[in-house]
Amino acid sequence: MNENYIKRINEILTYIDENLDNDLSLEKIAKLAFYSPFHLHRLFKAITNEALNSYVTRKRIEKAAMQLILKKELSISEISLQTGFNSNSSFTRAFSKLYGQSPTNFRNANSKYFSKIGKTDSKNGKMNFITEEYICNINNLKNWIKMNAKIEIREMPKMELAYITQIGVEGIENAFERILRWARPKGLLAGEDSNITRIFHDSFKITDADKVRMSIGVILTSTIQTEGEVSLTTIERGKCIVGRYEIEPKDFEISWNGLFIWMNENGYKKAERNPFEIYRNNPDEHPEKKCIVDLCIPIE
Repeated sequence: MNENYIKRINEILTYIDENLDNDLSLEKIAKLAFYSPFHLHRLFKAITNEALNSYVTRKRIEKAAMQLILKKELSISEISLQTGFNSNSSFTRAFSKLYGQSPTNFRNANSKYFSKIGKTDSKNGKMNFITEEYICNINNLKNWIKMNAKIEIREMPKMELAYITQIGVEGIENAFERILRWARPKGLLAGEDSNITRIFHDSFKITDADKVRMSIGVILTSTIQTEGEVSLTTIERGKCIVGRYEIEPKDFEISWNGLFIWMNENGYKKAERNPFEIYRNNPDEHPEKKCIVDLCIPIE
C-alpha cells in the first residue's frame, strides 16, 4: 500500500475522532480529502478493513457506550445527539445491534464497573459482560498495583509525536519495529530513557481487539519532517494518573486494569483525552527482558 495513502487515511481518522457529532458522510470526507467518494471508499476499506460509513457508526456507538458509563449526568437522549444520531430510535437500534442490549440496559449493568467490563463474546453482535466474576478479582488487582506500581498524579507536558497507525493487536510488534527503523537513523532514540509511546484511541473494554486503533510513535524534542506512513500528532498537556511499572509484556493487561481500579477507588474521573504509554527502557537490554513503562490515564 502506498505510504502516502496511509498518511492521508491517518488524517481522516483523526478528523473523524474530532468530529463525531458532525456530518461525516462519505461525500463530505471525500471532499475534505480531495478524493472521489468511490476512490476513498476503496482506499479506506483496504487500509482499515472497514467501510468508512461502518467505521463512523461504530465509533459513534463506542463513544456513546463510554459516555453511558462515565457521564451519569447525561441522559440517553443527550448522549445520542452528542454522538451524531438524529433520533433515540436510530441510536437504540444501532447500539443494540453492536452490543446486544439497549443503551439503558448497558448503562444499568456497567455504570459501576468501567474498569471491570470486557467483551467475552462479540460474534454476531452478541456480547456478554464480565461483572461479578471479575469483581471477585479486584483484591488481586489491588495487590498487583501495590506490589508492582509506583503511582503519581502528575501534570504531563505537551508532547509532539511522530507516529504510525496500528489497527488491531495482530502485527503490533511489526508496528513498533517500523517506527524504530524510521526513528533510529534520525537520532531520535538517543538518551538514557526510551521515548517510544503508544496512544490508545479505543478502549479494549468496548472495542474488539482487532479494531482497536493505536498510534505508536516517538516523542520529538525538535521539529522534524515526516514522510511516508509517518505522521505528526500531539499529546496535549494535562493532569494524569501515572503508574510506573517494571513488567513483562504479558502483564500489561492486568497493569492497566489495576490502574483503572486505583483511579475509581481514589475518586478520580477519566478525562476525554486518550490513555497512553511511555516506554522508559529497551526491554532487550533489561536483564529479565522487562519493560519499564509509564501507563498514563488523563483525568479531569
